[in-house]
Amino acid sequence: MKQSDKKAVALEYSAPKPPEVVAKGFGELAEEIASLAEQSGVMLHKDDELANYLARLDVGNQIPKDVYYIIAEIIAWSYVIRGKQPDKFNNIHGRIDHKA
Repeated sequence: MKQSDKKAVALEYSAPKPPEVVAKGFGELAEEIASLAEQSGVMLHKDDELANYLARLDVGNQIPKDVYYIIAEIIAWSYVIRGKQPDKFNNIHGRIDHKA
């Protein structure tokens, strides 16, 4: 990937509102955003197609309903990877084994 093709889009999620774009950048700025996120312990998800879609949004925009499920799965997976669970989580499907 060429330097000029790199992009980064940072989302913030504060339930119950949908996630919103809080930063975005291209090229060197994209690398800086990703580096700062990693240094701060923010998990990164690399997906060129999703990044291209989200990069069309302006900072301050909430994500469109088209990608709610995609972003929700990424957020949920980040909780699982870090061994966390959301407030009021009830595991209604019984798919998460806390003993694993």
